Amino acid sequence: MLTDADACVEALIQKVGKNITLGLPLGLGKPIRLANALYRRACQDKTLKLHIVTAISMLAPSGSSSLERRFMKPFSERLYGNIPELAYAVDVMKGQLPDNVQVSEFFFKAGSFLHHRGQQQNYVCSNYTHAMRDLMAQGVNVVAQMVSPPEETGSDFFSLSCNPDLTLDLIPELKAMEHQGHAIALIAETNRNLPYFGRDAEIPADAFDVVLDQPKQDYPLFSVPQMAISPTDHLIGFYASALLRDGGTLQVGIGSLGAALVHSTIMRHRNNDAWHKTFKTLNIDQRFPVAARCGGTGVFEEGLYGCSEMMVDGFIHLMKAGVLKREVYDHVGLQRLLNRGRIRPAITLEMLDVLRQEELIDSPLRARDVRWLMRYGILNDQVVFKGGRLTVGDQSLEPDLDDPEARERLATLALGSHLTGGVVLHGGFYLGPENFYQALRELTPAQKDQICMTSVNFINHLYDHRFGDQKLKVAQRKDSRFINSAMMQTLSGTAVSDGLEDGRVVSGVGGQYNFVAMAHELPGAHSILALRSTRQSGGQAVSNIVFSYGHCTIPRHLRDIVVTEYGIADLRSKADQEVYLALIRIADARFQPDLLRQAQKAGKVAASFRLPAEWGQNTPAFVQDALQAAGENAFPAFPFGCDFTEEELILGKALRGLKAATATRRGKMATLWRALRTGPGDEAMAPLLERMALTSPSGFKARIDRRLLVHGLRQADHFKLSEDNAD
Repeated sequence: MLTDADACVEALIQKVGKNITLGLPLGLGKPIRLANALYRRACQDKTLKLHIVTAISMLAPSGSSSLERRFMKPFSERLYGNIPELAYAVDVMKGQLPDNVQVSEFFFKAGSFLHHRGQQQNYVCSNYTHAMRDLMAQGVNVVAQMVSPPEETGSDFFSLSCNPDLTLDLIPELKAMEHQGHAIALIAETNRNLPYFGRDAEIPADAFDVVLDQPKQDYPLFSVPQMAISPTDHLIGFYASALLRDGGTLQVGIGSLGAALVHSTIMRHRNNDAWHKTFKTLNIDQRFPVAARCGGTGVFEEGLYGCSEMMVDGFIHLMKAGVLKREVYDHVGLQRLLNRGRIRPAITLEMLDVLRQEELIDSPLRARDVRWLMRYGILNDQVVFKGGRLTVGDQSLEPDLDDPEARERLATLALGSHLTGGVVLHGGFYLGPENFYQALRELTPAQKDQICMTSVNFINHLYDHRFGDQKLKVAQRKDSRFINSAMMQTLSGTAVSDGLEDGRVVSGVGGQYNFVAMAHELPGAHSILALRSTRQSGGQAVSNIVFSYGHCTIPRHLRDIVVTEYGIADLRSKADQEVYLALIRIADARFQPDLLRQAQKAGKVAASFRLPAEWGQNTPAFVQDALQAAGENAFPAFPFGCDFTEEELILGKALRGLKAATATRRGKMATLWRALRTGPGDEAMAPLLERMALTSPSGFKARIDRRLLVHGLRQADHFKLSEDNAD
C-alpha cells in the first residue's frame, strides 16, 4: 500500500523490469494516476519499453472546428475539469508517442481513430471473449486497474466494480505464469467514488502486488453524457420493445438506440395505454407477425433479467421502473423449476414437495439438504440442524416431509418467505453519465446484491465457466433478446457494425458477434440488430440498407431480426428472396427502387415483383406522425436527463446544421457566402454569443465564426430545439 504513484512505478519496475506490456481495462476502470506515472517514466527513460494494450481510452471532447472548440471547452471543463487527463491517450491523439511506447486497442470509441494511421495500424481485432487470450498473446506482464476500496473498515477485499470483465480471468492466468517463474505484477489504484459491488467482482486485496491509495486525490468518474434521442431512434426503440417477452432476458448496448428501447419498454410497463396507441397506429401485429410470435404487448408482470456485457444506465432505469426484476439463481435444478412454473419465488410447503420429487432434497432432510435450503432462503436463518432434528429457537421438530405434524411445524416455524440470493443483472463493465454513477452509489445493499458484475466470458457465450456451466446459462437466459446496433445491412443479411470496406476500423467487434451467435443456440432467443435506415454523407441522405458491401461483421448465415424506423425484418430461416424483400420493405422509400433493381438484376428477386404502395410510406414524415399517437411529449429527446444547458442545446442544433451544410466544398463556400451576408446578430442572440465567447470577437477568424454562428442560429428555426435534428 503506497501513497505515491512514482513509488508504485518504481516498485513495479523492481518486480518485472523495464520491458512492460501493460493491460488496462476497457473504458472507465483505467487507473489514471498510475498510468500517467508509468507513461511519464517511459517518456523520461528511453530504456523502458512500454506497450499499453487496452480499449476505449476516454478523453474529454474538444471539437474539431473553431466553433466546436468554443462550444466544447466550457462544457468539458464543467464535466471533466476535476478529472486528470490520460496522458498517453492525449499523445496518441497528437501523434506524439515516444518511440519506446506503443498503444494497441481492441475497441475504439466509435469513429475516434478513423483518420489516425498509427492506431489503425496498431488495432487488434478481437471478439470480446477472445480479448483475454489476445492480451496474453501480446505478452501482458502487468495489469493495472482502478478499484473500489471496502465500504467497511477492516475488510480485506477490493471491488473490481466497473471492470471485472477481463480482469477476473486474467488474474489466475498471470498467477500461473508467476508460478512458472515469469515476472508479473498486478497493481491497483483505489477510488472511493467508484461504487462497490460484491459477488464475483469482490477479490482479496492481497491479489494485488502494489496498491496506490491516495484518498485526498480521488477524482470523479469519467462520464459519457446522455445523447438526445431523435424521433427515428425512438421509433426503432419502440419496434424493439414489442419484441420483448415478459419473463425473458435482455442485452442492450450504449447509445441513443439503446436508450430509446429502454424508454419504450418503460412506457409499455408504466403507461401501457399510451404504448398501445402507438402500437395500433403502426399496426405492428398485422404488418410484422414476428412481433406477435416472439414479443408481447402487456406489462412486465414476471419482469426481465439482464445479461449484458455492458451495464448501461438504462438497466437501472428499468430496475427502478419495476421491469428488471426477474431473478435468476446459480443452481440449474432450481432455475429450471422456476422456468417451468413448478415453483414460485414465494416459498410454500409445496415447494419442498416439488424439490423432493425432483430429487434435489431428501426426506427426512439431511444436513446437506438443510444447508442448501438455507442458502436460498427456503428455510429461514434461525434454523439449526443438530442430531438429526431441526431446531428453531427453543423449538425442535422432525425434518420429515411425510409426517403431517412435522409438515405443519415446518410451515409455521422453519420456512422462509421468498427465495434469496437471486440476481436480476449480470454485467461485465459499465460506463455512462454521472447521474448513472450516482444512482449506483445510492443503491441499497439489497439492490446492489441483485447485480453481479462478472467475467465477460461468463456473459458473452455459453461455454462452461467457473462461475456457471452451460446448462445453468441456458436455464437462466430464457427468451433472450440480444439488441445491438449496426451501421449498415446488406440485402443478403450481412451486418456491418465495426469497420469500412477500405479496412479502416470505426469501433470494434466487441461482443456483438458473441451475442448474435448465442441467439442461434439458445432456445427461444433472438438477435435484434437495430439501425437507422439512412445517414447523411456529403450533405445528402444515403441508405444504410445496401445491396452489398465490402466488409462484414455479422455473416449472413447468422441473420435473424433487423429493425429500422420503418419496421421489423424477420430473416431467420427464410429463403433469400424473402430476406431481400423484408429488408427492402424497411428501407427508406427513396432507395427502395434501386435496391429492388439490383436484387432483380442479381436474380435474387423475381423480375415480376413490384413495390407495394404501402412501402412507399417509409418517409421521414411518417416517423414524425407515428409518434404523435401517444401524445405530444410521449417520446422526449432526453427522457433520462441531460448534461447540456438550454443554451447549449440551441447552440448544438445550430452547429449540427452548419456541419451538415458544410459537408462538401460547394456547401462550405455557399454557407460562408450566406454567413458573410448575414447581420452580426440581434439582442436575443446575446446570451448565446456570450456562451461562445463571441460577444466582441477579436480578429478575422473570430468575426467569421460569429457570422457563421448567427447564420446557423437563424437556420435553426428561431433557436428552438427540434427533435428531428436532436441526434
